[in-house]
Amino acid sequence: MVEKLQQNRILWLSSLTCNGNSHSLLNHPNLDLLLQNIQFLYHPLLPSRYRLKEVIQNSYECEILVIEGSIDPTLKINGVKMIDVITRYSSIAEVVITAGTCSTFGGIFSRSNEKASGLHFREEKRTEDFKNIWQKSISLPGCPVHPDLIFKTIQMILKGLYIDLDECRRPKIFYGWTVHDGCNRNEYYEYKIGHHRFGEMEGCMFIDHGCRAPFTRGSCNKILWNGINSKTRAGQPCSGCTEPDFPAFNLWETKKHMGIPAHAPLGVPKRAYISIAGVAKAFKIERFEKRILKKGSAVEKKH
Repeated sequence: MVEKLQQNRILWLSSLTCNGNSHSLLNHPNLDLLLQNIQFLYHPLLPSRYRLKEVIQNSYECEILVIEGSIDPTLKINGVKMIDVITRYSSIAEVVITAGTCSTFGGIFSRSNEKASGLHFREEKRTEDFKNIWQKSISLPGCPVHPDLIFKTIQMILKGLYIDLDECRRPKIFYGWTVHDGCNRNEYYEYKIGHHRFGEMEGCMFIDHGCRAPFTRGSCNKILWNGINSKTRAGQPCSGCTEPDFPAFNLWETKKHMGIPAHAPLGVPKRAYISIAGVAKAFKIERFEKRILKKGSAVEKKH
């Protein structure tokens, strides 16, 4: 997207947010290596050169601007509208990153606030306020975004590497496949076997419990949380937090037509999916009807 940066100053601005993405970054095991190679002009939780009040009252040069939280044009911090601060620094920065779903698509705050939106989107609809910085923007949605995605994106920018982006400005290297890809329940999915209980290892959660992994772009089952787990591996359905329509209603319930999920997997024609699902459900695979671990076993308790 840009040539290799000559300096490495990063400004992290929080708008209408829970600060979940700021906290997420703290969990990266190699955060110290990142901090050795960049300088935070301001970050809400990490050592920074300036205080927030100084950042708001002045204009400092920065190469990367990270925005966290929904953008509400009425929100003021220290008496200054946050949208004005974002506008000022987005014109200075060489790259603008939206960290999290709120700053990308509006997220949960936009559901109860008609004025709130993401930097370039309100759900799937493009907004016009920041269209002049579209070409230098990178979207990293997630609730929160995985710390490794922030870490690696910043590293690629610092090294001047080309980042291929999708239609929502998400890096394809992280969002080029679905969360379903890599799920360890795929055998249950292939034969359309539900039989799932929350927190247990057996069964496909797409069949009955509203798992949105087959049509949610993300790398949760490829780049694991804390290097060991994901929601679906832990027995919880994917909530689709990287997509424009997050949060969806009735998250843990699958809408069906004639016993088959109404929402087909990403890119799969509904007629084709219904045909495949109908054939798969006609078979009974005994192996998938049994529990993997005996209830109450030491291994299961550890899991």
